[in-house]
This record gives sequence, structure tokens and C-alpha cells, in this order.
Amino acid sequence: MVTGCMTHRGMAALTALAAVMLLPGAVGVASADSVHGYRTGDGATATKGASDSSQAPQLKPGLHTDSIKSGEQKYYAVTLDDRTSAYFSAVAAPRPGTKVKDYGDKLTLTVQDSDGTTCGAQARPSFNGGGMAYPIADYASRRIGADRTECQKAGRYYLVISREGAAASGPGSWPLEIDYLVEPPLRGSTPARPGQGSWSTATPAPRTDATKRSARGGTGFNDAGSVDTGVWKDRITPGETRFYRVPVDWGQRLNLSAELPNAPSGASGFLARMLGLGVYNPARGAVGDLRFVSYTGKPAAAKAFTAPVEYGNRFNPTHSVSAMRFAGWYYLEVSLHPDAERYFPKGAQLTLRVDVRGTAKAGPGYAKPTGIFSVTPDDRETAEKGQTAHEAAKSGTLMTVAYTGIGTGVVLLAGLGAWTLMARRAYRSGARVAAGGAVSAVAPGAARAPGTAGGPGDQPSLPGQATQSAQQARQKPPFGPPQGW
Repeated sequence: MVTGCMTHRGMAALTALAAVMLLPGAVGVASADSVHGYRTGDGATATKGASDSSQAPQLKPGLHTDSIKSGEQKYYAVTLDDRTSAYFSAVAAPRPGTKVKDYGDKLTLTVQDSDGTTCGAQARPSFNGGGMAYPIADYASRRIGADRTECQKAGRYYLVISREGAAASGPGSWPLEIDYLVEPPLRGSTPARPGQGSWSTATPAPRTDATKRSARGGTGFNDAGSVDTGVWKDRITPGETRFYRVPVDWGQRLNLSAELPNAPSGASGFLARMLGLGVYNPARGAVGDLRFVSYTGKPAAAKAFTAPVEYGNRFNPTHSVSAMRFAGWYYLEVSLHPDAERYFPKGAQLTLRVDVRGTAKAGPGYAKPTGIFSVTPDDRETAEKGQTAHEAAKSGTLMTVAYTGIGTGVVLLAGLGAWTLMARRAYRSGARVAAGGAVSAVAPGAARAPGTAGGPGDQPSLPGQATQSAQQARQKPPFGPPQGW
């Protein structure tokens, strides 16, 4: 039967869709002989900064890509209002294995108004991993606030990025990713800076959960693997940097530990900089410096403990506290020095102890939706599942398609049921015509001729239509789609 065939095909399609929904996302893992470089964001706009401010390309909010050479300075133009704070981050991501010099190779980020006045502090991210090349990032901003006097007017501004480099590192270009974010104004009063001693600076012990969940670190901010409170395990290759992200709400803080196990039997030696751990806020601002710890073959841990997230932290002169000014996704950057190959030629197990401490509280009350500067229930679910942003978006799309498909299937099955019922009634009507003769044409609303019997399956013909014969009724297919199906 047509209905049975169509039903089975529809169910098979829905089953296949459900199977797709259950497939885990595949994430590339670095191998011992191939270390993946930084992955730029999907849909990022390619641009080219100018050496002359008058030729500076115009940036819009979002991700942009460029490159920068040693000794080069680049200008980018932006148009800002007099109400919204703007943050401009830059990620310099030389390929793994690129030669860099600690503290000698760095970026400088500055925001300037049209008169050349600097808006706030400069950002100067640099390398400090014993010559290891890894992504470095930070932001510069134009912040609106009663405590500021410069750069408060609407108009044309410039993001200025320059690269300083040691001669030994060479003049080759570094890939550059720029992120332009806006923070809406507050609806009410501005929260004050938290008072001295309002939170403890004593680092608590790391979590000791017995169960380790699997994490999948990414190459950068765009494909970072999600984690939440708990103990996580992953693998990391010498020379590799892995990124993770964790949602941190207003009033919460992070207690982190990234750990390496003891070296295999027989391995010995000392590395001054072996394992690095850095933390970044939702606008890719560095929360302190990325710190490397030494290694002697015994278990080692790189740790970080942040201030609680408070809007008023932006008024604190301490950089690591000032950066804890937004709720949202915070990023963890973990790097393993290439010389770790002497201990772990096939890579090492990495243990992440993540502790989001404190109770989430209401935010300061923005005048517009905050987007990236918030934590949603979906964010928490994504973190609990350990998904990347791409996997979470794909999962949401598949669920939408699935619900749509299920809804379409329900409509289809209902239509097939109605089709079957109509076809059966038509068949019974034809059978009665064959047995008792043709039905006379009767105008709608007109009385039947004496002696003419009507039945449930009989339908009056419109005026002018010919009488249907018993032979025609038998020739009509018993099952078939209604016209226009």
C-alpha cells in the first residue's frame, strides 16, 4: 500500500535524523608530530590595517583578521557614540615552533581619539614561556564613565596595534585576530568599586573529585572546549597550547589548577618553564599574566585564583582584578613547552581542576541586552556537556530541525490518514454504484427523485456533470492522493 510505504519511509527518515543528533562532535587532537595552530573565528572579516591613520580601514563590531610584521604599526578606524564602552582585543598567534624571545617579542594595543589622545591604559601582551610560541592576547578600551575625562565624546577613534620584536626572532608576519565588542550603558546607578578586604585572597585547595570527565581543548578562543566545576582530563602534546572556557556569573570567581603527572620511569632533568596557565575574560582581556611552572619529573601544577566578578572591579588599578569586570565565558589557556618531549614524547595527560566558587547573583542592570557579558542556562548546559561553541550551535540547530521534522512527520501522517479514509469512502461509494446503478445528478440543495436512495458515501454531482457509471467507478483507483497532494 502507498500509505504503508510512505509511513515506513517517513519513520526511517526520522530515525536517521535522531541518529545524527546522537553522533558526538569530532574535535581534532594534536599528535606528537603535528601541532595545530590557532583557528580563527568562522565568518571573521579579513582586513588590512594602514600605517597612516588617514587610510585606516573602518571596523565594525565582530571578528577581523590581519597579520603584522616585526616593527610594524597598524591603524584601524572605528566610530563610537558617547554612551557605549568599546573593547578591542588582539590575538597574535605565530605558528607553533616559531622562534620568539621572552619579553622581547610583544604587541602594544592603544585606543586613540581623533586628536591622538590615548584612551585609558595600553595593553602589552608578550611571551614568557622560555622561547615557546603560543597565542598572546589582551585588550585596550574606550570606557564611558564618570571617573573618566578623556575620550568621552562621540566621533572617530583609532585602534593602534604595533609589534615589537627581537632581531633574532626574524621579521616574519604573525597572524592577528581582532575582536571589537561593545558594552551597553547601565540602566541605573553605577556600582562602586568593592572595598578592601571584601573578598579573601587566600588560595583554597583545588577540587579533589574522584571522577574525571573528558575535556577537549581547542586551539584558541573560537573553538575552546567547555568545562564547568569539576575535575577534567585531556591530552596535550609538547609545543601545543589548548584552550578551555567556563561560564562565570556575577559574584563568582575561579579557582584553577592545571596539572601534569610524574614523568615515565628513567626520565630526568629540569625545565624552568614547562607548563603554562593563563586566564582571559569574555572580552579576551588577560586576567594577570600567563604563568609557567618548572618541572623535574615529579607531578607539577600551574594554578590561578581570581577575584569575584564585579562591575566595580573596573575601577581597581590592579590589572588582574580590573579584568574581572564581566559575567560570561572565561577562557583558560594551557601551554606545554616543546622541550617536554624528553619526558612525554607521545604527549601527556593533563588534569584540569575547575572550581567556580560563590553564588551567582543579579547583574548591575544594563540598559540593553548584554549578549556576551552574561551567563545563560544554555551556557551552563553547554559547559556541563563539555561542548565547544560550534558543537553547541550545531546541537541547537539539529534539535530545531528534529522538532521541525517531527512536526512535519505528524502532519504528514495525519494527511496520510485522511487520504486513506477518503480513498476508502470513495471505493465504497463506487462499489454501491456498481451494485445499484448510477446516481442521478442532483443540484445542491435539491430534493432527490422519488425512489432514489442516498448513502453515506454518495456525493451529489454539480449541475451539468455527467452521471458516473458503474464501470467508471470500478476503473477508478481505490487509493490515490487527493488533487493537489
